[in-house]
Amino acid sequence: MPKTRKCAYCGKVFTTNIGMQKYCSEECAEKAKESKKKRQRDFLRSVEPVMELQQQEYLTFSKAAILLGCTRQYVYKLVEQGKLPASRLSSRMALVRKSDIEKMFAANPYNRVLPYLKPKKTSMRQKTSSKGGNKNVMPTDEVLEYYSGEEVKQIYKVKQSWLYASAKRHQIPMCRIAGRNYYSKKHIDAVFSTTIDLDAIVDWLSPQEVADRYGINLAAVRSYAHRHKIPSKREYGHTYYSQSHFDELRRTDLLEDENYYTVEQVQQLYGLTKANICHIVKVKHIEKTKVGRLNLLLRSDVERVMEERKSLGMMPAGF
Repeated sequence: MPKTRKCAYCGKVFTTNIGMQKYCSEECAEKAKESKKKRQRDFLRSVEPVMELQQQEYLTFSKAAILLGCTRQYVYKLVEQGKLPASRLSSRMALVRKSDIEKMFAANPYNRVLPYLKPKKTSMRQKTSSKGGNKNVMPTDEVLEYYSGEEVKQIYKVKQSWLYASAKRHQIPMCRIAGRNYYSKKHIDAVFSTTIDLDAIVDWLSPQEVADRYGINLAAVRSYAHRHKIPSKREYGHTYYSQSHFDELRRTDLLEDENYYTVEQVQQLYGLTKANICHIVKVKHIEKTKVGRLNLLLRSDVERVMEERKSLGMMPAGF
């Protein structure tokens, strides 16, 4: 029986009778072969300069940067700080010994970087009124665990810009190692985590469905869900929100409840304007429940007040 398989090069689904066939055509097989050779050439081309540097004892700043995997400016910074010895031969030539680079690494073993909260800028009045020391600095003996930025985005489905803004707003401790940002795991979990089990939620709504169903402006759906901590998930680049949590918050079940009137229904039944209804609700203390943009009035209260107005002759003619 013929089997279908996905081409390892172009991704096209094809039928095969051979168990080892990986490509849909000879053309794809040749292209895959050339691609593999190109990757090997690129790898050798990138490794070759480093292999040559291993045989040299004296290096220029540019070659030292290649060996260290950093920029030439950072090598200048190491020399200026006295961490890396260098010898100047002329006004335009300075060299670094490879043995000095190895000594620099041996003298500086890796230690965990403990970030601290930068103190906020205070005014002169606050400086003169404060009697104690700086209370905004995190104690340096606190051991923290970290998430990388990529881990935070993958776990909590947030964008890079939102991560930066949240870290700044909530003053999340962070450190930068080898060009990457690392955030305190404890603080990230406190800001982004939720105790809701997403697997237990069955019904999900897209932002457009939320806007149509609950009468919320489409541009305000995301901020509304974030403000009320409504669970969300992201699949294939699209965001979905929990329908049950929206239903509980927006009380959509009351729209079909016969015990409540909408303001429009009261207008049609008793011939009153919205201004009159608003005044009556306020003066007569009619129970009011807000569902989205609608105000629902308790039917028993409305009928009681309207009977009183009818007995006093305050109802319009025909009612």
